Amino acid sequence: MRPGATRNLILATLGFTVNFWAWALLGPLGPGVKERLGLSFAAQSLLVAVPVLVGSVGRIPIGALTDRYGARVMFPAVSLASIVPVLTLAFVSSYPALIVTGFLLGIGGTAFAVGVPLVSGWYPPARRGFAIGVFGAGMGGTAIANFTTVKLADAYGDNTPFFLVATMLAGYAVVAFLFIRDAPDRQRPAGSAWSRTVDVGRLPVTWQLCFLYAVGFGGFVAFSVYLPAYLRTAYDLSANDAALRTAGFVLLAVVARPTGGWLSDRFHPVPVLVWCFTGTAGFAVVQAFQPVLVPVATVAFLGMAALLGAASGAVFALVGKVAPADKVGTVTGVVGAAGGLGGFVPPLIMGWVYGVEDSYAIGLMLLSDVALAAAVYTAVKMSGLARRPHGEPVRSSAGREPATGRR
Repeated sequence: MRPGATRNLILATLGFTVNFWAWALLGPLGPGVKERLGLSFAAQSLLVAVPVLVGSVGRIPIGALTDRYGARVMFPAVSLASIVPVLTLAFVSSYPALIVTGFLLGIGGTAFAVGVPLVSGWYPPARRGFAIGVFGAGMGGTAIANFTTVKLADAYGDNTPFFLVATMLAGYAVVAFLFIRDAPDRQRPAGSAWSRTVDVGRLPVTWQLCFLYAVGFGGFVAFSVYLPAYLRTAYDLSANDAALRTAGFVLLAVVARPTGGWLSDRFHPVPVLVWCFTGTAGFAVVQAFQPVLVPVATVAFLGMAALLGAASGAVFALVGKVAPADKVGTVTGVVGAAGGLGGFVPPLIMGWVYGVEDSYAIGLMLLSDVALAAAVYTAVKMSGLARRPHGEPVRSSAGREPATGRR
């Protein structure tokens, strides 16, 4: 392993965690905002989903910019830009203002597209799945947000979480600029960000990966932002209890993500994904019947957390094997956007279905159907990748770089 790889992995994971903490601030606050402003379930769902949407789509340009300028520039840039909406949350209270602030808060979610190419550049293909999985554990920032936001606001004042996160973002930006280093042999791509994105879009494997990540990471994001509202409505929990249980869900998914990467290095991502999606489908069916919270619903949600987290790690282990070396950031941006978009839609559907049917069963059954479809698609359409330890040869339109991700 190269000298400096561990340091850059730690710094990337820290940056991902802090930025995701900022990105997820509205999730635990959503139920309280709904009650204070008298919002409908659909309006509350939109409020917590807007940062997910922006953080997802924003990964495409941020990933392309990371290919061009490197993580040493982009990590501080994303962190500093996220400070503005975080501080704005301390001063706005109307629904339109919160929507606009949530839109800007989505910047924090783009940090994922900065870290993957950084980590991928420092680690060889045989260890890349685990390393990217460790970096992906930075999505635990969502768990920190759920654990701390309501508690800090209740104990020290409503604005305390915002000032704390803004301070941490500023501190991290300085640390990142001083100590992060891009891989010495990082390939700087030719052409504009737009041309590279179009080039990546021509690769069939890009869209295959997009679908799988939309189900895996999208399912995790959807639950992390909507589970507090679901638990309060379906099981009549307090805001703090719902936030703590959601944090437990997120924490387990975080731990499972590097496990999914490690299993992918050992066995290959394809079979790992098949088992993860199949298990998720089964647990979603169980929860559709709204069983008792303890132990059945708890087991169902924790099972989905572990499987969705492992699936997220497995997808990016696959990215590390099949993405062209000079376009890892761009591929990461596109695939990461699909994952975030996968998390944007379910909360809206869940809120709309509950408003119409007064039940979450339909939404959970839809999740089961999609997860099962992903398992079948992976087994049938991507089984060829499982027979090639480092992925099938995939070239960019320029034909310069094989998709093994070698550097």
